[in-house]
Amino acid sequence: MKFIITLSETVYEGVNMDKLEAMQVFAEVAKQKSFVGASEQLNLSAPAVTRSIAWLEANLGVKLFHRTTRHVRLTESGVRFLTDTKRILADLEESEAAATGIYAAPKGTLTITAPVLFGEMHIMPIISEYLAMYPDVSVKTMFSDRNTNLVEDELDIAVRIGHLKDSNLYATQVGSVKRILCGSPSYFQQYGIPQCPADLTQHQTIFPSVYGSLTSWEFINNGKKEVIKLTPRLQCFQGAAAIKAAIQGTGITRVMSYQVGEEIKEGRLQRVLEDFEEVPLPINILRLEGRRMNSKIRSFLDLAVERLKDNPFVSTPWY
Repeated sequence: MKFIITLSETVYEGVNMDKLEAMQVFAEVAKQKSFVGASEQLNLSAPAVTRSIAWLEANLGVKLFHRTTRHVRLTESGVRFLTDTKRILADLEESEAAATGIYAAPKGTLTITAPVLFGEMHIMPIISEYLAMYPDVSVKTMFSDRNTNLVEDELDIAVRIGHLKDSNLYATQVGSVKRILCGSPSYFQQYGIPQCPADLTQHQTIFPSVYGSLTSWEFINNGKKEVIKLTPRLQCFQGAAAIKAAIQGTGITRVMSYQVGEEIKEGRLQRVLEDFEEVPLPINILRLEGRRMNSKIRSFLDLAVERLKDNPFVSTPWY
C-alpha cells in the first residue's frame, strides 16, 4: 500500500495523522533498508524521509534505525515498533477496503515460510489448492529450516515446528510431530534391532543435515535425558537424502515423524526405540495480525488449518 496521508486533523485509533504518515515512511524505510529507496517508492524527497523518521524517533523517545553510510537496519526497538506499525496500517487498509468493498475476494501477494520438507510435502498441496480457489492471489514461498523473522523478511504466514518463544506472534496449533528413529526391514534383518539407545553405538547411523555438525542424539530413558554420542556412517546435506539412504538399507536415521509417515505405513521403513523418544513437538501456524486479518491471510489460514488437522501424519498422533 503506497499512499501518504496529509489530513493532520484526522485521528485513527488514537494516532494522529502526522504520526500515521511518519509510520508509513518508517515502514517503507524498513522494507527498502534505505532512506533513498523509501523516498523513491513514496515519491518524497530524501530530506523529507529523513525529517519524518527524525520526528517519529523524537516523539517516541527511541532510536528506530542503526545508520551507516552503507547500511540501514532496525534497532531492537525498531523491530518491535515495526510489528505494531504494520498492524495499524493493515487495520487501516482493511477498514478502507471494507468500506469500499474492495476485498470481496482475496487479492494480492501472500508470503509463506515453512521448514523445507514440511513445506514441500504438506504446505505446497495446500498452496496449490488455495491458488486454484483465489485467482487474484499470488504466493511467494520461503521454505527454510532456519527460523525466519516475519517482520524483517516481509512474511505473512509462518509454519513452525517446536515450542514457541516469540510472544509478538499469534499462533494456531494444527498438530504435533516427534523425532523418531527408523531403518529399513532389510537393515534390521542383517544387523538386528537396537533394544536401548546405547545399542546404537554398534549400528550404522545416518545423520541428516538438520542436525548440523552434532554427532549425538538425545533420548528419554526412565524419565531422564540420555545423550548418546555416535560416529555416523553417513552424513547427508539434506534430510530427504538421509531418508532415501535409510530405505536402501544403509543404516538408521532420526527424522521427524511427518517425513516418513507414508514409508512406515507402507513398510519401507521400520520404527525402533519408540519407548525412548522425546516428547512431541507442536506444529503452529503463525501470523502478525491479531485483531483483524486481511482476507488473503484469513482465507489461507482457514484452509491450511482445515487441511493440516485432517492430515493423518500431522494432526493424528499415529506415532
